Amino acid sequence: MFTAPKLRERLVETVDQGRYRIIVNLQGVSFMDSTGLGTLVGGLKRVKEHEGILSLVCSSRPVLRVLSITGLNNVFPIHESVEQAIASS
Repeated sequence: MFTAPKLRERLVETVDQGRYRIIVNLQGVSFMDSTGLGTLVGGLKRVKEHEGILSLVCSSRPVLRVLSITGLNNVFPIHESVEQAIASS
């Protein structure tokens, strides 16, 4: 909830700079609510407008569970490491 506005701002800036292949590292995130999910979905919509991709790096069970419950694990490519995400993009 507290960091979502910063993430949203950074995603907007990144897309506005013409970068449409984005990796969001969630390794330090232990909790995600609807605000965080909405921010990620909003970022995804922005990159999709430019045929881009927004990948997530996450191994936190609570966050992966939220992504799974909401079905977003089928929407976002999810990787265990930044290196893995880079290699697949």
